[in-house]
Amino acid sequence: MPLLLETTPLPLISDTDGVIRVTGTRISLDLVVESFQDGATPEEIAVQYPSLSLPVVYSVIGYFLQNQAAVNKYLRKRRKLADDIRRANESRATPVGVRERLLARQKRRE
Repeated sequence: MPLLLETTPLPLISDTDGVIRVTGTRISLDLVVESFQDGATPEEIAVQYPSLSLPVVYSVIGYFLQNQAAVNKYLRKRRKLADDIRRANESRATPVGVRERLLARQKRRE
């Protein structure tokens, strides 16, 4: 009996915010790829994120390896967006004097 070759769907989806996540989880493509690029093996990634099965981790890494240019472009765009949001938040609520304000508020309560 010959081996039946089947195509397994890619376990990635894009959510309403445009974040690519592993299907059925809250784990982003970013986390899996960054873990892999930091030297984690697929087995270590599956242990680190228990909601991911080992075959799914291999599939996501395989997708990354076959589409590195596009995934790296997506990751750069996500990092830039995160940096822009961080800068906007910092400009609205400067951390200068926060400790002093919190200590003053605490003293008023005592």
